[in-house]
Amino acid sequence: MTDTKFSSMSDNPMRTYPTPFVAQMNTLLGSQAEAFWKELSQGEPYRAVRLNPLKATLQTLREALPFVLPPTPTPFSSLSFYVPASARLGALGAFHSGMFYAQEPSAAAAVTVLDPQPGERILDLCASPGGKSSQIAALTGDKGLLWSNEIDWGRMQILDSNLERMGIMNRVVSCAHPAQLCAETAGQFDRVLVDAPCSGEGMFRRDTQAIAQWSIQAQKACAIRQSEILESAAQALRPGGILVYSTCTFSPTENEDVIESFLLRHKEFVPDFPAHITFGSPALRGLPARRITPVHGGEGHFVARLKKAGDDRMSQPDMKLMPCREKDYFGFIEHTFDQPPKGKAYMIKDGRVLLIDGELPAGLSAVRLLSAGVYAGDMLKGRFAPAHSLFMAAHGGTYRNAIELAPDDLRLDAFLRGNTIGISGGLKGYMPLCVGGFPVGFGKAVEGTLKNHIPKGLRRV
Repeated sequence: MTDTKFSSMSDNPMRTYPTPFVAQMNTLLGSQAEAFWKELSQGEPYRAVRLNPLKATLQTLREALPFVLPPTPTPFSSLSFYVPASARLGALGAFHSGMFYAQEPSAAAAVTVLDPQPGERILDLCASPGGKSSQIAALTGDKGLLWSNEIDWGRMQILDSNLERMGIMNRVVSCAHPAQLCAETAGQFDRVLVDAPCSGEGMFRRDTQAIAQWSIQAQKACAIRQSEILESAAQALRPGGILVYSTCTFSPTENEDVIESFLLRHKEFVPDFPAHITFGSPALRGLPARRITPVHGGEGHFVARLKKAGDDRMSQPDMKLMPCREKDYFGFIEHTFDQPPKGKAYMIKDGRVLLIDGELPAGLSAVRLLSAGVYAGDMLKGRFAPAHSLFMAAHGGTYRNAIELAPDDLRLDAFLRGNTIGISGGLKGYMPLCVGGFPVGFGKAVEGTLKNHIPKGLRRV
């Protein structure tokens, strides 16, 4: 395949695109193509942080960051704000405490279109690494149920770790094929988000590997897989529910063509795109969708929204778990918390204790789960060992003892790297280490030191 520079206007000799991609974009954008190629050849990739209102206010986030956030949010979400390209977000205490999520700005568009509401059951079918799932929880106030699924086990662990950091309690994280999961949970969800795997053209400016892997054949293969996932999503959605389909690619093959084909097969679905949302540009052929390119202030996304006919709001079957009755668990909670965390404690067969605020839907036993609710810890021969998740939960109560460090305290960096740090004498037992009032992890206080209990995989390198 012959490679071509962005366009004849590009003065960047280092980055090239396949000729068919250049032709695709020139045809797709028409008179807007010149602005598109100029932005890609001369502009920097957009970056943003998204406020996590489960843990912080905009004011407290502004105070916690070493750079100034713009006065107004991005066009794609009222919670997202552009940040400088040089910002080292992963090194900040506010990042580790879950006060914000680092997210490419246009990636927030899909959940804005989904418009999740408190109390709803919502399925994020292709959820890793968790940006859109955590945005759903932010908009619902963590009220209802968020089910986040990822078919790849390794990526699912990253997903669960991010949702844990953001403090989301009412969550289920599963590793299941979409067809299996949606068959087991048919009709149970009020809203379903399909952020489908795609050819990733919206990642080209940030990831040269995405350019190397692009081909017309890859687009067609993605479209087949995307259509299969949509078929599954339609089954999981209740009558009257909302389905949002999104990709981070520009290709009509993976966007308009997939939606048109789905609508031809499913007469029970109708266009339902919110009239007040005007970011990006209209989709082709009058479809209920918007396309975002770098000229709109984001790297690239396509978002469509459909509604399923009917209005079935009947209650769905719930999965029952055995309540935890272990005295050592409740003794730990009483010793550690001034106000206990939300939710009821349940214990499953392997000894894990889960905190769940509400009911879990049927279907859990049929799919591979990583977590449900908040993993509070483990019962080990009559002794309770707390987990990182218990201290990171946004509705985790208030502590009898906690250690607060300033963002520039050198002990914070040492603790995030997994080291034991010195603390004031007199403290004893498990307790969180906080920045801005929110835990970044926990440790065990012993004789003027805090022994580190941040999981090894979450420590800074």
